[in-house]
Amino acid sequence: MIGEPIRVRLRERTPRLWTLWAASRPSQLALILLVYALGVGMATAGPPVVVDGADVGSTSFRLSALAGALAVLPVAVAIHYANEYADIETDALTERTPFSSGSGALEATGLSAGFLRRATVGVTVVSGCGVVLAAATLPLDAVGVLVAILLAGLGYSLPPVALIRRGLGEFVNAVLGGLLLPLYGVTVVATPTGIAGLAVVPFVLVVGCNLFATHWPDREADAAVGKRTLVVRWSPRGIRRAYAVLGLGAVAVTTGLWAAAAVPTAVGVATLASLSILVWGWTTLTRQRDPSPSVVAMVVLAVASTVAWWWVGLGP
Repeated sequence: MIGEPIRVRLRERTPRLWTLWAASRPSQLALILLVYALGVGMATAGPPVVVDGADVGSTSFRLSALAGALAVLPVAVAIHYANEYADIETDALTERTPFSSGSGALEATGLSAGFLRRATVGVTVVSGCGVVLAAATLPLDAVGVLVAILLAGLGYSLPPVALIRRGLGEFVNAVLGGLLLPLYGVTVVATPTGIAGLAVVPFVLVVGCNLFATHWPDREADAAVGKRTLVVRWSPRGIRRAYAVLGLGAVAVTTGLWAAAAVPTAVGVATLASLSILVWGWTTLTRQRDPSPSVVAMVVLAVASTVAWWWVGLGP
């Protein structure tokens, strides 16, 4: 592969910069921006998701959406650095997949854990400054959601809280990525209603399914270092049962919201079509290390629902 030698050269010549880039998890940052765009798209659809529909053509809408994206990126990087630093022991013991076991940046470059610790502190400070600046341009409820994302994201990995080691990490992660992130996108440009929170519940549940699949390859390493994730605590049968409950719950909630006209038809169809991929994820869960089927289900749902909401908001 042509890209591989380029990555190797960059890693060898600029190990610190390469580590900062790799540990930021660029593919996940792209997904975060996508889910943020999902929230912004929900705001364009108008009631009952938001109090008043956002004016997509206005300069204020575009500036607010851009400011919101710029504010959330350093927050996401800080959370990723914290997770990479906290999981050094686990990542050293397990076999990496494209979607689990971290970036492997420290292992590849030989840099010390202290480097990533300092990077985490530095980017957290930058994130805090970004939140202060955001408070001057964004609604206060959006700033509050952003602060909640930062604090919960750091608490997910870092002691003394380290929620992922207490069997609470999956719940917190699903709420962060599935609920708070899209709601942040909504609040940046409009005032959400309770329907906005309900509308992303299916995505929250699919994020939970994804976490079961991505944590599965690391269960032995996690157990060895005392990281008590739900995948470590539960039996394979229990994990598969929980995955099925979450998947069926996503279908039931979507169907109910659609029937109640709480979400548009385009969104209901896009969501239900995407949820069918969870069948593939369930059949492979605990039977293979590769979590790709569940990752695909989550990403397809994010893409399909984002396109659907923007389609409704902009009009055919």
